Formats: sequence, C-alpha cells, structure tokens
Amino acid sequence: MPSRKQRRRREKLQRHEYEYVLETDEGEEVIEGPRAAEVASPRNGKPAKEPVGPLDRRGRPIAKPSLQRVLRRTAVFAPLMAIVIYLLVKDQAQNVVATVLFQTALLLAFFMPFSYVVDVVVYRMLWRRYEKERAAKRAR
Repeated sequence: MPSRKQRRRREKLQRHEYEYVLETDEGEEVIEGPRAAEVASPRNGKPAKEPVGPLDRRGRPIAKPSLQRVLRRTAVFAPLMAIVIYLLVKDQAQNVVATVLFQTALLLAFFMPFSYVVDVVVYRMLWRRYEKERAAKRAR
C-alpha cells in the first residue's frame, strides 16, 4: 500500500503537463498556470508569439499557398501518373515511351494549376474563419 506522500507524488505525475501543483505549508495543493520558461518556443527558447493566421489541428500555422509546394507535390505524383499510364497503355501503342511522356505531361498541365487553385481556395476559407473567430473574441 503506497503512503500518502507516494500517492500525492504519483497524482502529480498523472496530471496534464500544463498543470503545475504547488504545496503550501498546510499541505494544500494549489494549481498554478504554466510558467514563462515552459511557454517558450522549443526551437530558440524565446517566448512563443501570438499566431498570426489560421492554425491546423496540431496548432501549427498554415502556410500560404506557393508554387514551390505545388512543384514538390507534382514531383511526387508525376512518376505515379506515368506508371499508371504505362500500365494502361502498354499493349496499345507502338511508341510506348513517347505516349506515356505525352499523356503524363498533359495530365500535369491540368494537375499543377488545379492543385494551386485548390490550395488558394482552402487557405482563403481558413483565413476567413480565422478572422471571424478573432472578431468574435474582440466583441466579447
């Protein structure tokens, strides 16, 4: 059977990391908010700033749409598209390589702008939602 001190210590360990418990001289436990040192950014040790812009579910800021991100996504999907086209066209064409390259380039010509437009639409939607939440907090 654990002692009272051991039970109290174990309870402290089971609490969420954002709760800090201090014991007074009388033995009362007082919950304290997070300290400034723990609120600091893990990368550079500076205090975390108020986020500017919408956040994803993990709490990270959502980056603005960029052509660089679309090109990276295209670099991932281009070989997959080429493999699928090769498997589908293999028996039907005389010059298989030229056919696969042409059809892949044609699909990428639609995929890249469409991907960028989807990124822009999603970012604007999230930005509007963020602005509404900020306005609602100010109104309170």
